Amino acid sequence: MGAGGAGGKYFPFGGGGGGDVESGLLYPGQDSLDAALRWGFVKKVYGIIAAQLVLTTVVAAVVVANADVRHFMVTHWGVQIALLVVSMLGLIPLYIWRQSHPHNLLLLGVWTCLFSVTVGMAVSFYQPVIILEALVITAAVVLGLTAYAFHATKRGVDFSFMGPMLWGCLLAMIVWSFIQLFFPPGPIGSTIFALLGAFLFSAYLVFDTQLLIARFDLDDYIWASINLYLDADQLEGSASAFRVLTRPPRPPLLLLRHLGLQ
Repeated sequence: MGAGGAGGKYFPFGGGGGGDVESGLLYPGQDSLDAALRWGFVKKVYGIIAAQLVLTTVVAAVVVANADVRHFMVTHWGVQIALLVVSMLGLIPLYIWRQSHPHNLLLLGVWTCLFSVTVGMAVSFYQPVIILEALVITAAVVLGLTAYAFHATKRGVDFSFMGPMLWGCLLAMIVWSFIQLFFPPGPIGSTIFALLGAFLFSAYLVFDTQLLIARFDLDDYIWASINLYLDADQLEGSASAFRVLTRPPRPPLLLLRHLGLQ
């Protein structure tokens, strides 16, 4: 979801037939030195994202597997809302100190832990098969779209025009989410919302991947990691929501009994 922080250089799209696809260059007009530096940056970002995903898996697994933690979270909705708000507000200091090492890494670790708790609480309400299916779908989509973004960028395709449209769609989805708190949609509305979310964050994944490849400053590895991490997380959330429409979540009464509340 990288509308900001892409202060890197812009590359000359569209010239000379799109560049040599067989070379190690990432985009047309790039020299070999910049390519080496950019590849190092790309590897660093994906390494950070991998660490975030491992941390998210561990924290979410603890939340799902620990009945006491689930009991506390279910009976204290204010804590869940507070964690969600704090994780959103936490993006502000992360952006401000994104280039301040090692504070940026420490902030990222704390923020990922907080965000992972909300992820764990969300997945604990659904059958494991739904989460597994959503993860498989998300992994396939992320890999496919990432490969496409690298190939298209190397060919000289410019996705920068998508930025304003994606930002506008994201704002609309956020407003729609708040409206649903007071006016819950029916099955059709939920299906449309899940599909639109999947399309939106798929497009964001392509857009942010190109920012990673060619536009982000080499010191913006933290912000680039957050953008792609959130894209993948929101895409997985949309996939889970879509699967819930065909496979119902764990019955509330059974969940309460499992937690010892009934």
